[in-house]
Amino acid sequence: MAEKKKAKAKAKAKGSENKTKATSASVSGFIAAIPDAAKRADAKTLVKMMQEATGEKPKLWGPSIVGFGSHHYVYESGREGDMPVVAFSPRKPALVLYIAATDPPNKPLLAKLGKHATGKGCLYIKKLADVDTKILETMIARAAARRA
Repeated sequence: MAEKKKAKAKAKAKGSENKTKATSASVSGFIAAIPDAAKRADAKTLVKMMQEATGEKPKLWGPSIVGFGSHHYVYESGREGDMPVVAFSPRKPALVLYIAATDPPNKPLLAKLGKHATGKGCLYIKKLADVDTKILETMIARAAARRA
């Protein structure tokens, strides 16, 4: 019975698609529309940092994630899809960086980074002035190299 449930879950996972996909929307237009000037400036800085780390041009993934490169993944469940190698989203409460920040190699860097919070691999920063940008660049470069 358990095997039947696993097979059913695997088939369901394979059939579901990611909601967040790369689009052809303008990244510069998206960033220009950020109402907060400081957040807009931080977003421009993150574009430069992530572009240097990946060698890729930015793309808008879904309506609000600026991503660089593309990485194909396959989970044990059979679910698979594509996601950016590194990405960020300038959300109202904080900048959200998708850089696998909580991976073990980053723990010592997080301790020195500055004011931040973490979630499932995400890094939350209110503003870049709150963190050591050299450490942040290292973390972004590590994330890019790991998925390259």
